[in-house]
Amino acid sequence: MIFVGIDVAKAKHDCCIIDSDGVIHTDSLRIPNSKKGFDTLHSTILSLLNSKDLSNVKIGLESTGHYSTNITNYLFSKGFNVHILNPLATNLFRKARTLRKTKTDKTDAKVIATMLFTDDSKSYSPPSYQIQELKSLTRHRFRMIGYRSKLKISVNRLIDIIFPELPSFFWSIHQNSSYALLLELPTPNDISSCHLTKLTSLISKASKGKYGKEKSIALKELAANSIGSSDRSIAFELKQTIRLIQSVQSEIAALDKQIKLVVDELNTPLLTIPGIGYTLAAIILAEIGDIERFSTPAKLLAFAGMEPSTYQSGTYNASKTPMVKRGSKYLRWAIIQAARLVPMRDATFAAYMAKKRSEGKHYFVAQSHVGKKLLRVIFYLLKNNTEFVPQV
Repeated sequence: MIFVGIDVAKAKHDCCIIDSDGVIHTDSLRIPNSKKGFDTLHSTILSLLNSKDLSNVKIGLESTGHYSTNITNYLFSKGFNVHILNPLATNLFRKARTLRKTKTDKTDAKVIATMLFTDDSKSYSPPSYQIQELKSLTRHRFRMIGYRSKLKISVNRLIDIIFPELPSFFWSIHQNSSYALLLELPTPNDISSCHLTKLTSLISKASKGKYGKEKSIALKELAANSIGSSDRSIAFELKQTIRLIQSVQSEIAALDKQIKLVVDELNTPLLTIPGIGYTLAAIILAEIGDIERFSTPAKLLAFAGMEPSTYQSGTYNASKTPMVKRGSKYLRWAIIQAARLVPMRDATFAAYMAKKRSEGKHYFVAQSHVGKKLLRVIFYLLKNNTEFVPQV
């Protein structure tokens, strides 16, 4: 049996090859991240293999995001058993083997190869192309939402300078009517000097008739007494930032349509759970991937980082411990969001939430309990490909 450890990097990969007797055949094979480098690794492995049986080769590498994607797919296409290792596990394994603070790419490759002796995880199998698409789309959406949030923070900062009284005037400074007002009249001077008829027409149209003449009069008075600055450069920055937010929002809407198309192709039972829409279903499916990777709901909970941590020493056994929060942060976020929405629409989950609250638990703690229950339900639905049936 041959064990191949690969330490993945952006431009190159360090490889270490050990046989089942512990003999190191090579611990200094460095290949470029290219087709030529992959072929070099392939030919090196075959040259050390006595037979042509590729099942006698076990290859391991850490889950390092997109850097490991290409080499993983290449090795899988060649018929090798590829194992994706948790970086946390390899780090702990390396520390357990020595007291020295030694960490290099070469030693990391050797640690991974050594770990393969005792690793009993399932070998890598690529997810379906829809799942791969969903993972790409949902991660991209996550980044877009983050970018939009930063732009909104910038708007808040600029409003505090230009017109600090305005946020109390609207339900939200980021609603369509306030954006339409600021794009047309970005400073208090512009608003106070604007004709009442024009101002009324502007905010009435943007709010779809919710705001009228009385609101316009109050707005003009607020602007006339504002302590804000009517600086042209800040007004320009405000208008440009609002246009960027609107542009990003339109791209997010287009992204959501693409996500919906892929989720519809999968015909997932997750959409039958009240409160889980296309976006949450897409994130959950993308992060879980193949449900057959998880033999029990507990393993899925661990993957989401939602299992409680344990602490015991001597006769002491901690009764209140936080969730570990390791694993997929995207899956954990989606489950927690769903745990807020599902109890609003399903009586069983609402009763469970009420039960946890009656036990004196904080709302967020009770919500995490609902999330764990929901994840166990999701495990059952995906395992059996069956629809959610509300309990009467």
